[in-house]
Amino acid sequence: MNVAVFPGSFNPLHIGHLAIMKCLTEDAKYDVVYLIVSPKNPIKDINPLSANDRYLAAVEAAERHPEVNVKVDDIELHMEAPQYTFKTLNALREREPENTFTLVMGADNLGIIKRWKNGDYILKEFGVCVYPRDGYDLDAIIAELKEEDPDYKIDVVDAPKVNMSSTFIREGLAEGKDMSEYLM
Repeated sequence: MNVAVFPGSFNPLHIGHLAIMKCLTEDAKYDVVYLIVSPKNPIKDINPLSANDRYLAAVEAAERHPEVNVKVDDIELHMEAPQYTFKTLNALREREPENTFTLVMGADNLGIIKRWKNGDYILKEFGVCVYPRDGYDLDAIIAELKEEDPDYKIDVVDAPKVNMSSTFIREGLAEGKDMSEYLM
């Protein structure tokens, strides 16, 4: 089974995340999306809701959208910190050796993957499926990486650019605004 591994803090899940997951599964390239709720991003210093609360919210959001083949996975909630992505991918492969795993990320993260712990290893061993983000020249980022190593596995999903962020939703909620139209 081809599994798209989509990690994040998902604080909260929104319509942009939903659009990406639909694109990943609609063309039958991926059989399922594993939505991996991360306890803490090792790069970002934010203080989100507890990991368990975000996990439960993600399960509820996925249940509201049965049209998307998504499995909310709590694997990182049981891993020793820091939960580096390469560790998560290795743990998934060990747990499910019959499956093929590909990391899902935005063009913004692809542009900094060389700063990630074992970013080269991820690109060679698992590969990435990248979705476009405003302000990032995805073709240029891919060309630069491929020039460094033509064996990097980089695929692009033709997902719509949804100008939405969890930060925008959290800020709106803090101001007392109804943000339900943006939530997954």
